[in-house]
Amino acid sequence: MRALHVITGLGVGGAEQQLRLLLRHMPVPCDVVTLTNPGAVAAGLRADGVRVVHLGMGGNRDLSAVGRLVRLIHDGRYDLVHTHLYRACVYGRIAARLAGVRATVATEHSLGRDEIEGRPLTRGVRALYLGTERLGSATVAVSPTVAGRLRDWGVPADRIRLVPNGIDADRFRFEPERRAAVRAALGLPDGVFVVGGVGRLVPGKRFDVLVRAVAALPGARLLLAGDGPEAGRLRALAGRLGAANRIRFLGECGDGRGPVPGVPELLSAVDAFVSVSREESFGLAAVEALAAGLPVLHGACPAIDDLPTAHAPGATRITGCPDELTALLRRRIHAPSCDRLPPPRAVGHYDIRRSSTRLMDVYAYALDTVPPNRRALP
Repeated sequence: MRALHVITGLGVGGAEQQLRLLLRHMPVPCDVVTLTNPGAVAAGLRADGVRVVHLGMGGNRDLSAVGRLVRLIHDGRYDLVHTHLYRACVYGRIAARLAGVRATVATEHSLGRDEIEGRPLTRGVRALYLGTERLGSATVAVSPTVAGRLRDWGVPADRIRLVPNGIDADRFRFEPERRAAVRAALGLPDGVFVVGGVGRLVPGKRFDVLVRAVAALPGARLLLAGDGPEAGRLRALAGRLGAANRIRFLGECGDGRGPVPGVPELLSAVDAFVSVSREESFGLAAVEALAAGLPVLHGACPAIDDLPTAHAPGATRITGCPDELTALLRRRIHAPSCDRLPPPRAVGHYDIRRSSTRLMDVYAYALDTVPPNRRALP
């Protein structure tokens, strides 16, 4: 079997990084097409030996991209097309059907109650999504929460398959030597309490709450990894609060070999991890923090909320009030020092190898339920 993955873009983001990690563990040959933005993750995929094609889509209404994608799918003789993110799901399903592909699977990475990929869920957006969803064989939800939202949207329950996001826990295992090296490289004094945050700097992530909470804790530091349209506003907020010298904006995380630490390196250097998102489809960074043995303070996080409490004893649900977060962090600062927590059961539950196995089951289902003589639309 040969599979083609179609994704909207390959800049640094959760869905993009998840695709790269997943392909490292898939037992079938896979190529990737990005509609736009062949960024850092495209380079990483190529370094992994994956063929990546940039379709050069000019915008949401660039209908010529459909024809180019149809030809690419047809010439590649793919057995299955797997789409990721809204625009790729819409265009990819249409192109796959026109190319006569036997089966099409779509993963819904970022569906909220009122937003999809950070954009408002309008009636037109939903109608286009549901109309093209019928062209596919199955729709994958990355969490039970997302599966429920898809059902509420009107996607038939028997077309929804659950394949949670996964992590490679070994990459996040705590190592004291790595912690010392990263803290030294970042100029963090010994013994200083450091809070970590990871994510795209957009309003829904509510990093302003985290900035305010750390600013109210003299001596505490914040390492914030990510980039986005809120970067300037957050820097200005840190300055107004008199905490600019204690809050460090790292930008997009690297691979751990350059001046910007990767996520595993960042998590080794901090003492607590915070996510104050208004809503999430999964919450991958929180699981990675648990794998690093960190206490996690989190808002909406289906990856944790959908599991029994005992699976993540180091995680604490918060409301997202700055005063509440400040109080909880102050308590952590003054708590007796202790070693890192052992990775909880939640980490094993989200092992990337399990995700790969479950996705292969979806592929087998999709190929088995679609007639082998399916033809392209006229």
